[in-house]
Amino acid sequence: MTTAPIRIFIVDDSALVRRSLTEIISREPGFKVIGSAEDPIAAERKMQPEWPDVIFLDVEMPKMDGITFLTKIMRERPTPVIICSSLAGKSQELTMRAFSLGAVEVLAKPELGLADFFEAQRPAFIEAVRAAAGAKLKTLVSNIPAAPMPPVKPKPALRSASGRLIAIGASTGGPQAIEYLLRQLDETILPIVITQHMPENFTRAFAKRLDDLMPVAVKEAEHGDVLLKGRVLIAPGGRHMRVKRQGIELIVELMDGPPVNRHKPSVDVLFRSVVEAAPEAALGILLTGMGNDGARGLLEMREARYATIAQDEASSVVWGMPREAVKLAAVDERGILPLEKIGATMLHFAAHTRQ
Repeated sequence: MTTAPIRIFIVDDSALVRRSLTEIISREPGFKVIGSAEDPIAAERKMQPEWPDVIFLDVEMPKMDGITFLTKIMRERPTPVIICSSLAGKSQELTMRAFSLGAVEVLAKPELGLADFFEAQRPAFIEAVRAAAGAKLKTLVSNIPAAPMPPVKPKPALRSASGRLIAIGASTGGPQAIEYLLRQLDETILPIVITQHMPENFTRAFAKRLDDLMPVAVKEAEHGDVLLKGRVLIAPGGRHMRVKRQGIELIVELMDGPPVNRHKPSVDVLFRSVVEAAPEAALGILLTGMGNDGARGLLEMREARYATIAQDEASSVVWGMPREAVKLAAVDERGILPLEKIGATMLHFAAHTRQ
């Protein structure tokens, strides 16, 4: 039996972007670009006869912006959407809003050198399409249980954590899962370090959005940041983040270098560094995502006798990374948890590790 191709539609006001994306995607067996349009109004008209499986969507466009169109799609005909957004200013903030509306993935595009950029980044775009095509939109948009927003109040004072931490890795579906988890936390939480697969510059907007919404302090990590109780550090796109011991403190260091498991930052790099830093207590959590990044690092954490969790299949948008961790026995059966139970487990871990 022949498998039907993944049908893709591209919405972008740049003819060069539409042409370049069509070229790199059409070369992949099993992928079919069924059309493109310069704005959402034209796109909706063209998509009606044959609705796509995946939509590439720009954010800033004439006639209707991408955010408005994304909202309309998710309300009327939910479809996996990949935001392909400029690295420039306002696009970053709008892209973060797109995640809250149900976008599956974000990919960056530069202002110049587009053709060469798309060719160099072709593997990332192909992987994003595969992840989007297999994403469970019902889980992403509807089935993630709503966590009540805590009342707005000043951020807690940051305190030393005596060598204890929580490390989290995520990819496709991760921004929504991370936001859900952080809403459940309070000032008693241990330092949290997060590697979320996301392009350079967008991680800063992601951290800012979370800091504005959450009861804990959130920031894009800087080289030398100290791990402190009540603070979340997010690895910047384009840099690996490691945990390192410096005297009695734990800090993060940012590194260049080649991608690991095709990602930079890589979850494996973060998790392995936790083992090397040898904190007194640590919890490793691998959330939804495509591929296998983080699975072996989580196994190394378990072998070092640290606690480990993998998000379960039912609550994952894409059960790729957590599945690989389960296959490697990086978690035991009690460590395979639905998203709605992971936040409570984090708080319990923080309360019951040695002060």
